[in-house]
Amino acid sequence: MNRKLFIVSFVLIAALLASVSVFGGGSRETAPGEVVITWPTHWVGEMGAGPIIRELVDEFNALHAGEIRVVLEAHPEADAAEDVIRTRLAAGQPPDFFLFKLGPTTEVYYETGLLMDLTDELERDGWGATFDPGALAVSTINGEVRSLPIETALTPIWYNTRLFEEAGIDEFPTTIDEFWEAADRLLEIGVVPTSQMTGGANAWTSMLWYTHLVGSIGGPDVWDRAWDDPAFEEAAGIMKRMYQEYTTRDAIGAGPGESSAHFMNERTAMFVNGPWFVSNIRDNAPDVHAVTRLAPAPSAGDYHGHQVGWLLTSAAAAHTDDPARRDAVVQWFRFLTHPDNIKRQSLGRGSLMPVAFEIGPEDNVDPLQQQFIEAGNNATFLIDGIEAVMPVHVVQEFGQALSAMVLRDLPPSEFVALMRAAAE
Repeated sequence: MNRKLFIVSFVLIAALLASVSVFGGGSRETAPGEVVITWPTHWVGEMGAGPIIRELVDEFNALHAGEIRVVLEAHPEADAAEDVIRTRLAAGQPPDFFLFKLGPTTEVYYETGLLMDLTDELERDGWGATFDPGALAVSTINGEVRSLPIETALTPIWYNTRLFEEAGIDEFPTTIDEFWEAADRLLEIGVVPTSQMTGGANAWTSMLWYTHLVGSIGGPDVWDRAWDDPAFEEAAGIMKRMYQEYTTRDAIGAGPGESSAHFMNERTAMFVNGPWFVSNIRDNAPDVHAVTRLAPAPSAGDYHGHQVGWLLTSAAAAHTDDPARRDAVVQWFRFLTHPDNIKRQSLGRGSLMPVAFEIGPEDNVDPLQQQFIEAGNNATFLIDGIEAVMPVHVVQEFGQALSAMVLRDLPPSEFVALMRAAAE
C-alpha cells in the first residue's frame, strides 16, 4: 500500500522538533487500586532517549503516586524491543504501552481491536491540535487514531568537515561525479569515504543511502512505481560501487553499532542517520560532533536537494474495557506528549518531534539539531524511507539483496529482481 508522504514544518519558533530489566517502581508491590502501565522499550540507559525518559517516568509516577505507575521494561537494542512487541501483538497480548513503526505491515494492528482508540480523546481540550496535522493524518486510518506520532525521521548525509578539509575538499559534492572525486581524495589520505551496513533489521545506513539515490533519480513519487522502474536499478549500481570501493571491509553484515562507530572514530568521513543520534555523538565523540555538517545527497539524476523523511516512531496502547485503566493510560499519553515534555525530549536528544513547542532565547539548541531544522526547511521534497512504504519482509530483504549483489558480483538488475520477488 502506498502511503502519502507528509511534510513536517521544521520551524525553530514552533519547532517540531535478550535479558529484560524493569525500572519505574521496580518490583515493589502494587498499591490497592494502583494501575501499573508496563512499557517495553529501548529508550533506556544513559545515552540517547534514556535519561530524559527516565526523568519523565519518575515525574509522572510521583505525580500519581499510589494511583498510576509506569514501569520501563528495558531492552537495550531497538531490534530486540521491536521483536518483543511484534511477538506480543501476534499472540494477541499487546503491551500496556509501546512504541512501533507504523507502516504497511503494522497498519493491520488497527483492524485487530488490540489497540486503544484515541480518536475521541484527541478532540477534547485541543489535545489533537498540538500534533502536526500531517503526522496525525498518517496516524489516522479509516477515521480512527489508534497510535500517536512521536518522532519524525529526517536523515541527511552527515560529513566530517575536518577530514574533508584535510583531503582538499572545499564543500560537499552536489553531483555523483563530484562525489566519486571526493571519495578518491579521502582514500588518498587514508580515510574510508562512507559508513555502510547490511546487517540489523533493515540495513539502516545503506537503506537510507539507497533511498536518497532513488529519490534523486526517480523523484518524489518514485515509490508509487513498480520495481522495474529504471531508478531502482540505477541506484543499486551506485550502491554496488560504494561497497566495492568506498566503504569499510566489515560493511557486509555490519550493524548500526559498527556503522556509527566508524564515523564517530573518524575512520569514515560520511554517515547517514537521524536527529536522535545527535546526543550520542555529542556525548561520546564531542570533537567529531563539532566538525559534523549535514547535506543533501549528491545528485544522481534530475532531482537534488531532497531529504529522506517520514513518521518514524508511533506510540500505542493495549485496548481495555476497564475505565480506570483506560483513563490512566490516556493520562500517561497526555503527559508524555505535552508540548513542554516534548520540548524536553527534543532538546535533550536532538530529535525532531511532531508536536509544536516554543523555543526561547534561554533554550540551548544543539547546533547540529539546528542544522536538522534548516535541512528540513531547505528540502526540495521529502521521500519516505523504505520501511515506511514496504512490508517488513521486503525491508528485511534489502540487506540480503545488497549483500548478494556485492559478494556475488551480481548486476544491479539481479538486486532489483530479488527485491521484486520479495514484494510479490
